[in-house]
Parts: sequence; structure tokens; C-alpha cells
Amino acid sequence: MKQDFQRTRTESDLIGPMEVPNDALYGIQTLRGINNFRISHFKLHDYPLFIKGLGITKKAAAIANHELDLLPDPLANAILQACDEVIEGKHDKEFPVDMIQGGAGTSTNMNANEVIANRALEIMGHPRGAYEHCSPNDHVNLSQSTNDAYPTAIRIGLYYTHLELLKHLKELIASFRKKEEEFASIIKMGRTQMQDAVPMTLGQTFGGFASILNDEIANLEFAAKELLTVNMGATAIGTGICSVPGYAEKCVAALSRVTGFEFKLSPDLVAATSDTSSMIGYSSAMKRVAAKMNIICNDLRLLSSGPRCGFNEINLPPMQPGSSIMPGKVNPVIPEVMNQIAYKVIGNDLCVTMSGEAVQLELNAMEPVMAQCCFESAELLMNGFDTLRVRCIDGITANEEVCKGYVHNSIGIVTSLNPIIGYKNSTNIAKEAMQTGRGVYELILEHDILSKEELDTILAPENMIRPVQLNIKPKKKG
Repeated sequence: MKQDFQRTRTESDLIGPMEVPNDALYGIQTLRGINNFRISHFKLHDYPLFIKGLGITKKAAAIANHELDLLPDPLANAILQACDEVIEGKHDKEFPVDMIQGGAGTSTNMNANEVIANRALEIMGHPRGAYEHCSPNDHVNLSQSTNDAYPTAIRIGLYYTHLELLKHLKELIASFRKKEEEFASIIKMGRTQMQDAVPMTLGQTFGGFASILNDEIANLEFAAKELLTVNMGATAIGTGICSVPGYAEKCVAALSRVTGFEFKLSPDLVAATSDTSSMIGYSSAMKRVAAKMNIICNDLRLLSSGPRCGFNEINLPPMQPGSSIMPGKVNPVIPEVMNQIAYKVIGNDLCVTMSGEAVQLELNAMEPVMAQCCFESAELLMNGFDTLRVRCIDGITANEEVCKGYVHNSIGIVTSLNPIIGYKNSTNIAKEAMQTGRGVYELILEHDILSKEELDTILAPENMIRPVQLNIKPKKKG
């Protein structure tokens, strides 16, 4: 920031005076945060839903303070208007502090306080920095501490992020469901432990992908619900010092009115002020999704491997040349990037877990990195879901003849015959097929165990992919 070439205003705090850019809505404590924490490329303005959460938190506090006659009408109205502008995203660029910071979020809380105070001053006709008319601490932060306002804003922002995450996840699930329908009649070989198992349809494979992801919706919802229990009114350590009776209840009620969500006040504010388990829980829920995405993308890479020397059961859309030296090579780059997203989300979850147990006495000072990890993981997953859906899943095609050939040439189809010809017969046929390289189909006919009609009935795709009862008896018992 080239302050030397800008008009500035002088602001002072506990440490001393500083020159703040006059065109900035933020103030001296935000500027100290900018200077002290040049840590990462993750800035608060990169996470607009977190900023929205800050605006909602400050608005609810102002509503409660106004109802308790702690803020006069003109001041309350100006603060509320400023909060609405923050909620609407009009001042996102005014939140430049690093997400990873010391001070348990004080720089972020003061960033919000200063932006809202200076905007309220403008609304009331005063210059920025004229804090005797509207103070970031005395008025915007009234009845609050960083230790209740900051974690509440995180939870609000994460809940809005959760709702967005669900939309992207459901769109990906729908894409897998379309492929389930498209590939419903394509028979292929299932595999366990990387070995041939029994037949199934390619549609069942993609339906399985959809179902394991769909199962995670309920888990994400359960984890997100915990984000709606907050500690507003706890102030510094949970005792409610510097607030008045009834403030906490009014503030949480205002949160519910402003958002339409059912917020609850934690029953023990001392415990809640140091407890970050809701973030740990939501991060863990995202990790579960990431683990399943990793499984799915590994399978997509295997099923599309080749094309001449691999499975080659499906074709992934070609996205870019795969080699600077090997002509004609095309790599599964979209599943690969989703794999890497999964690893990053899993790594972020470890950071959240370790930070969550770093609480000391009445506060966890590591909340900033927990918040950054949670917001980043959600953003990575949403971007990954969309990229995988649009650039991969929607364009997948099946190599039907390859899939069918694996089934016909597989020893694994003998499993479908086992209930009819018996385990001993099945074992002998499988053993001979492995030793001779011949097919199960021709060996069954050669040994006159079943007729061709009976064999075709048993091995019909519709009879191999679901429970079925056939009244067929073998000519020769094992």
C-alpha cells in the first residue's frame, strides 16, 4: 500500500498514533493487523461469506443494544445501515487483514468494527476517524468481545458456506445419476481387491458413486446444525462482563430474525467460549466427502486407464495434451486435480483438529487458522465439484464392447453359476479355465453341465446384476 502518495488521517490506539489512508474505511487497528500479519495469500476479503457473518453479528448486537436503550436512535440506525452494506458485500475490499493472525481474531473483529464505524460516521455526516461520534469500540463493539463476536461470525459464515457447498455437491450427484441411467444396460466386470469378481452394470458403478456422496448430505447437515449454537453475550471469557442482563438472549434472537436461521444460545457460555468443536465437526464432515471424492476419482482413473494397455472401460473427455515427449498421450487431469483437492482438505482437517485441541484455559487463540482451513476446504470442494462435473463426468462415454468382452472372458462369471451347478463344479471349471486360458462358457458346454439355453439364461445381464431365483438344474452334479 503506497501510503506516502495518499492523503492520510491520524488515528491513535494503545500503541500510539499512525497515519491511516484517508480513503480507507478501516482504521488504525486494521492497519496494524495488515502490517503485523503478512503471513499468507488468504485475506479476509477472499471470503465474502465470512465478511457477511461479521456484518450479521454486528447488526444483531446493534439491534440488541438499541432494544436495551444502550444505543440512541440516530447512532443505531447509522450502524445498522452500515452493517447492511457490509452484509450485502459493498465493502468487501475494506477487509484486507490476513486470515491467519495472532490475537485470537482481534484484528478481524476490529476490521469489522472500524469499517462499520467509519461508514456510520459518513451516514451521519461526520468525517472518517471522528470516533467521538461513533466509536469502533464503544459503539460498534458495545456489549461484545472478539471472543464472542469473532467465533459467532465464523459460524454464521460457515453456515452460509455450507448451504452453498450442498448446492454444488447435489449438482455433482445429479451428474452421476444421469450416467447411472445412461449406462444402465452396459454389462461390465466388477472387481474386488483389484481382481475379477462378478458382473455388474456400468450404471451401477456410477449409481454407487452418486449414492456414497448423497449419504454425506445428512452428515454435513448434522455437522452444520452445531454451527447455529453461539456464545454471543459471553464477552471476554463467558461471564458476560461489560454486557447487561438480557443482552445475550436479545442478540441471539436478533441473529435468528436477521438470517432466518434458528440460532441458539449456548447453555454454558464459559465452556462455549473456549470450545471450537463445531468447527472441528464441520471440517471432519468435509474430510469425509473429500475421502469419498478421492475414492471415486481413483476409480475413474483406473476405469479409463489405457487406452490400449489398461481397463479402457470408459473414456474421459480429453482436456489437454498429456506429455511434452509422448505424442498422443492424454492424462486424466480432472480426476487428478480432484484427488489433490481431497488431500488438501484432509490436511486442512488435521490442522483444524490440532488447533482445536490447542485451547488453553478460557480461550482458543488458534481460531483464525481453523477458520481459514474450513473456508478454504469448502471453497476447494465447491470448485472441485464443478470442475469434475463439467469437465469430466458429463462427458464420460462407455466402451461397451470392451466391458462386455471382459465379462465373457472372465473366470468370475462362474460365480453366477455357483448356485446352479454347485461349488465343486464351479471350482473345477474355474481351475481349468485358469490353467488352459479357455472361457468358462465353452467349458460348461464342453463338460455338458448345462445346455446353451440354460447357460444363456443364467448369464443374461439382468440375471447377474440383482438377486434372482432360477429353476435350472445341472445335468452333472459336482
